[in-house]
Amino acid sequence: MLLERDTVAPAAPSDADPAFRADVLNGLVDRRKAIPARWFYDKAGSELFERITDLPEYYPTRVETGLLKAYGGEIAAMVGKGRAIVEFGSGSSAKTPHLLRAIKPAAYVPIDISGEFLRESAAALAADFPEIAVAPVEGDFMKPIQLPQGIAAMPKLGFFPGSTIGNMIARSSVDLLRTMRESLGTGAMLLIGMDRVKGEDILVPAYDDAAGVTAAFNLNLLYRINRELGGTIPVDAFRHRAVWNDLYARVEMHLEATRDLDFSVEGRTFAMRAGETIHTENSHKYGPRDARLLLRAGGWSVRREWTDADGMFALILAEARPERFAP
Repeated sequence: MLLERDTVAPAAPSDADPAFRADVLNGLVDRRKAIPARWFYDKAGSELFERITDLPEYYPTRVETGLLKAYGGEIAAMVGKGRAIVEFGSGSSAKTPHLLRAIKPAAYVPIDISGEFLRESAAALAADFPEIAVAPVEGDFMKPIQLPQGIAAMPKLGFFPGSTIGNMIARSSVDLLRTMRESLGTGAMLLIGMDRVKGEDILVPAYDDAAGVTAAFNLNLLYRINRELGGTIPVDAFRHRAVWNDLYARVEMHLEATRDLDFSVEGRTFAMRAGETIHTENSHKYGPRDARLLLRAGGWSVRREWTDADGMFALILAEARPERFAP
């Protein structure tokens, strides 16, 4: 394993996030076990993901950063001055400085579910950009976000990089895009990253790297369940799997049991057979037409699209459609 684990007393049930508890317990009861990918991102998971973005196999961060550097001026010209940038699921905000330098926004609002990681990255950005008001918001961007006072009235640019939209099935993606539109308000724009469909020989290694960082990221979810929900999951009895599902145009991540086992979570007992999996993440890939249809269904109209020479990844700038035309 890439991480050494201290012995930590399980959290009392009252200390656990109720939504995390519900998703885990409901997901383990199902015949096809699954836990939403958003629960990867405790502090350890967030740090592991940042390591993933630097891996040679993981192309999205590298390509998207190149697009921001190459087309930042064009993006800024289309966005205009005086906007507040609202970043959904900001993480370490590693790509954000390129956008801040190009646009020179009036304010920057990073939103993330991992509070400690959010505060650290926001403080670092505030030090690097003292002329920009940085106002972090800890929360789940899948729900409408109450923006800080003073920023709510500004015109806003949503920033959703990394093709995180691909982690959701189409229905959930549309719901999220509508929620973003509601959070950002009238006259909003959205700069979103979307990963393109490409060969399995490129896609699968991006989610199953040779160094095992993605495996550690996936397995960290089990450590989190044990720590926060009083679980007794034998983590060493699971292995990471990444597979391409051509029918749904997505890479899937699973945690596969390597033997028959029993464990408990918050006093409830579960059993798994060897070869059975917990489905932990989807990463959907989009063709140009798919991306535009998805955005339109979510209440956005595409203004401009930028992609790399190999067509591996796209940055799309969209604007909120008028209320009367929104689906």
